[in-house]
Amino acid sequence: MKKEELFECIEQQRPDADLELLKRAYDFAEAAHEGQLRKSGAPYFDHPKATAYKLANLRMDDVTIAAGLLHDVPEDTSRTHKEITREFGNEIAFLVEGVTKLGQVKYRGMQRYVENLRRMFVAMAKDIRVVVIKFADRTHNLETLSALPPNKQKRIALESLEIYAPIADRLGMGDIKGQIQDLSFPYVYPDEYKWLIDKISNTRREKEKYLRTYRKEIEQILKDHHVAFISVHGRTKHLYSLYKKLLRNNRDLSKIYDLVALRIIVEDVSACYETLGILHKFCTPLKGRIKDYIAQPKPNGYQSLHTTVFSNSGEIIEVQIRTNDMHEEAEYGIAAHWHYKENEKALSKEKYAWIQQLAKLQKEIKDEDQYMESLKIDVFQTRIFVFTPRGDVIDLPEDATPIDFAYHIHTDIGNKCSGAIINDQIAPLDTTLKSGDVLEIIVDKNRQGPNADWMESVKTHSAKRHIQNNINKNNNKRRQKLLKKK
Repeated sequence: MKKEELFECIEQQRPDADLELLKRAYDFAEAAHEGQLRKSGAPYFDHPKATAYKLANLRMDDVTIAAGLLHDVPEDTSRTHKEITREFGNEIAFLVEGVTKLGQVKYRGMQRYVENLRRMFVAMAKDIRVVVIKFADRTHNLETLSALPPNKQKRIALESLEIYAPIADRLGMGDIKGQIQDLSFPYVYPDEYKWLIDKISNTRREKEKYLRTYRKEIEQILKDHHVAFISVHGRTKHLYSLYKKLLRNNRDLSKIYDLVALRIIVEDVSACYETLGILHKFCTPLKGRIKDYIAQPKPNGYQSLHTTVFSNSGEIIEVQIRTNDMHEEAEYGIAAHWHYKENEKALSKEKYAWIQQLAKLQKEIKDEDQYMESLKIDVFQTRIFVFTPRGDVIDLPEDATPIDFAYHIHTDIGNKCSGAIINDQIAPLDTTLKSGDVLEIIVDKNRQGPNADWMESVKTHSAKRHIQNNINKNNNKRRQKLLKKK
């Protein structure tokens, strides 16, 4: 990539970009990396350029793009962190230092990576842009992984799959998550990757061919009903996501309805529902496959209408309907609406409060195994979303119970919960919750506290901590009473 191509991209994505700053950062990094080569034999500076290009396509701010250009300078050249601070200021220097620290520990499995994860979440809490730069850096490294020895290929791909992809998912960055997973997949599970490609190649080609015809039909229907749409396009399911879904369905491809899907982008929310109504008028919907993530968004901010329909020729097609803002959010997550309040380095959305909580948690939990267990639940485990009777979305780990839900709402509700109503049916407190459940907690105000047996069924660190604290408090009270009697 030439310098002109990068800056053409920056100007296209960010018309108000500070080009003078970015050109200074470009020239400084290029000079610092002069003469260096990558393992592939390509000039080393190709990598920072590619990182900056990815950040520009995410429409990140000038400071982040500049830090992307400079991110390898202190570690891989003779130019120092002090020089970057002097030339570009504290903000860019902080981001560069944050990215440098995240690259210093070689991945040897999650249990041995805990100290790096502590650093990562502290850095993210201070400035989320650190990990966004790391995503851009990592995706380019994965694209050029073939130049490395096999043992390094697997180590880097495994770290990407087990650490970076789940964090991208939690930040709502669906496209980045999909890229990281698909680029890592063939290096971590080569046999499974080959099996998948062999299994789906013919089916996917046929479905993609049919989708092109179906897309034209849908466009014509929308035009006939005077629905102003921005675009109608096909999308193919990411390979690793498809592989995981196949495993859940006994490797039966006939049960996968979203191998390819049609995505309709319209101008506003009312047009989303209008389009859904028109679509169902002409194509019979598949029962139980209509999902309204607009009225009830996923915890990471994802919004869209999903429906699976029978086309006129009998093909089963998934259709996703959303506005352009929803599409940007779904693809780029936190990067789609990047801003700070009054220039404070604080996260601007309540839904990212979990990052602050994890940073706080690392100060509270000194035991590495306990901290790792908490991270596995809070970040690296599949998430579900459950609703309160008022329609509020509660984000919980997979296999969570009503007790986890109760403690998420409030400590007192957790301590005094005596039952649960799930989807209008009374259910035991150890019931495993599923995404989309509507849950109401029955509270007994006279209850003295949690049952010690609850520790066996709860999943969240918060619930376990509150239950254990209460048990300890009651034990102390009993000891005090016994001492007084003596």
